[in-house]
Amino acid sequence: MSSILESENASPFRARFVAGALCLAFGAVGIQGGVVALTGDGADGRFAKRANREAPQLKRADVLDRNGERLATSISVYSLYADPTAIWDASEVAGELVSVFPELDFDTLYRRLSDLDRQFVWVKRSLTAEERTTVFNLGLEGLGFREESRRYYPKGSLASHVLGFTDVDGNGLSGLEYTLEDRLSTSMEPVQLTIDAGVQYSLEAELNSAAVKTGAKGGAGVVMDARSGEVLGMASWPAFDPNRPQDSTSEARFDRATGGVYELGSVFKPLTVSAAIDFGELTLRENFDVRRPIQIGRFTIHDDHPLPNGSRATPTNIVAHSSNIGTVQIGLRVGAERQQRFLDNLGLLEASPVEVAGSADPLLPDQWSDLTTATVSFGHGLAVSPIAFASAFSVFANGGDYIPPTILKEQDPLAEPRVPERVMSSPTAQVVVEMLRVAVTEGTGKSADVPGYRVAGKTGTAEKPGPDGYDADRNMTSFSAVFPADDPKYAILIVLDEPTDENGRAVSAAFSAAPAVGRVIERIAPILDVMPYFEDLKPIRTNVRSVSDRRSL
Repeated sequence: MSSILESENASPFRARFVAGALCLAFGAVGIQGGVVALTGDGADGRFAKRANREAPQLKRADVLDRNGERLATSISVYSLYADPTAIWDASEVAGELVSVFPELDFDTLYRRLSDLDRQFVWVKRSLTAEERTTVFNLGLEGLGFREESRRYYPKGSLASHVLGFTDVDGNGLSGLEYTLEDRLSTSMEPVQLTIDAGVQYSLEAELNSAAVKTGAKGGAGVVMDARSGEVLGMASWPAFDPNRPQDSTSEARFDRATGGVYELGSVFKPLTVSAAIDFGELTLRENFDVRRPIQIGRFTIHDDHPLPNGSRATPTNIVAHSSNIGTVQIGLRVGAERQQRFLDNLGLLEASPVEVAGSADPLLPDQWSDLTTATVSFGHGLAVSPIAFASAFSVFANGGDYIPPTILKEQDPLAEPRVPERVMSSPTAQVVVEMLRVAVTEGTGKSADVPGYRVAGKTGTAEKPGPDGYDADRNMTSFSAVFPADDPKYAILIVLDEPTDENGRAVSAAFSAAPAVGRVIERIAPILDVMPYFEDLKPIRTNVRSVSDRRSL
């Protein structure tokens, strides 16, 4: 039996004497392979050799925003380990360590330190400088420090769902840390994102403010450069600190912007109108009877509020004042087959290709009947992720071209080439933007208007589905917009889950998501160099048939 094992039966005085002698004898032992031993373990240095067999961690590549600001990096930390075969009194060592780290369980630690079949066990990873000094000064036998690389997010919770986090060994577990695991762990070349830290901060701040004010269960937001498909900001609420993911709930770590799918309601209406225009099924001169609800089978579709102009409405009125009855009539003209094809071309019938891990598939109808066509026309019966919808809505600011979203800068070798696809004609997109501007100046989106920045957008208030049908007391609200309306470059979407007023009653998008979008635009427009301009758009053209005839443009 070795002398180390025999020493377990020695007196406490002798054990302390031997430990002190060993400390003096080996006090000059330095750092080798990232390991600092507190005490020696004999002339053969078995403990140090065993620790050195642990492969040193490689640092992960930094993650930068579009302007070079560091969002994720790697730092050096020390972790505490033990060699049970070099410990004379496991009970004493365990007790001393628990006094420094009260979160450790004494019985569990004692069992591990008493396991003489092992020569290496972790005690505590990622110590603070103060903790390391405290343990070192205890002078306990059989302990050592190892220098390791740890992931650090210098901006805390900013873009936490986009970045994700790693485990204690540096393996990506979520977000880009997971998606780009191979790239980040094998190359030190920084990965640059399309995210703008200033835009991201503004989006998160206003999303948080809106969610807290309305008592929402959750929320999501997206800001995109519509011309390039680049995601400038993407947020999920509540947020979490990726430096300490263990302190957050699974609900906080869930990415609602990419992993959640929702029925978003009336933000779909501009898509329905644009499809009808582009298929030659609609002109702006038409008037629709919106006096009576529409009956489809055993289901009745009605408006939540009467339109201000009475019994008949133009397509612009239908969009601006959010008429379900009028939209259904337009949607049925498009028909099921063309509606599906149109939505598929917009990327809404599959998971968003954005590079963040966990992009969710949409929830599609079991069958696409006339009733499905009717309900999907105003955003019910089809659940999509916020990033997928924001990308689809961007076509209005991109002349009718759909560009898949990306969060990686083009110069990154991992970024896939993205080819724009024509979904609607440029004139159709322009006409719908003009409708969306009317929705903000005269319709349900007034609370989103920002003087000088010509917001063009649409509210969406969708009753949430439940086991017994749709629940009028639980809303999913959204506001999707492009700006500036006269030459749109950017798209934005904010979604709130079950917002309420001060009395706990469900509220619409006009009182929740829309004003939040307005506040975000007011903050980010200067960051994006959008100059204020106070002349508004010219009146909407009514000769839509000529627009439809120019679909090839």
